[in-house]
Amino acid sequence: MSTAFASSIIPLSNEDFAKQAEEFVLEQAADYPGQARVTVSPPDINRMPACSQSEVFLPSNGRLRPRMTVGLRCLAPSPWTSYTQVELGIEGHYYVASRSLDSGTVITEDDIATRDGDLLRLAPGTIFDRDRLLGSITTQRIGTGSPIRERALRSADSVARGQAVRLEARGVGFVATSEGTAMQSGEPGTQIQVRAASGQMVSGTVLNSQTVLVLM
Repeated sequence: MSTAFASSIIPLSNEDFAKQAEEFVLEQAADYPGQARVTVSPPDINRMPACSQSEVFLPSNGRLRPRMTVGLRCLAPSPWTSYTQVELGIEGHYYVASRSLDSGTVITEDDIATRDGDLLRLAPGTIFDRDRLLGSITTQRIGTGSPIRERALRSADSVARGQAVRLEARGVGFVATSEGTAMQSGEPGTQIQVRAASGQMVSGTVLNSQTVLVLM
């Protein structure tokens, strides 16, 4: 994740680097559905050689945090690297359980409530998309007021481990169906193991919440 800036005439100043760092962080924050605010500690590059071409980066491809280090790398005429501190907040909407939700609950409008806050201070995987929530099925208990995370949900079209499924076997010139039991959970398009009624283990692709496709 880097953004390059170039100036072939005037060497870049502390203020130029601070502005580049701010623009870079705002660009990364655009993936969040909220209003970002950035405060950059002006970098001290007075002892560094003059720089006319540079890039800004997050060390080790780190994720955005409320407080983080941002790297400044000079590319020309003399390479060097420095760092500065950045504070970031992203104010936006997220969703919590409006009541205690048991595992296996199909989420409806009555099950969620909107909250406002700094999205960066929430646990990774917190859901900000209302449409992603509605119709999804909980895979664990979610307490009242708890932010809803991706790992606590599965798609309504997914298959759950231990569920009875319809096996659809397809080959050249034929289609056959039978019953089986899913030995793994899986979203549509994923491969799972299914125990057929005969006891045989087969591998197939989840088509929807009831059907697993087996290619022969």
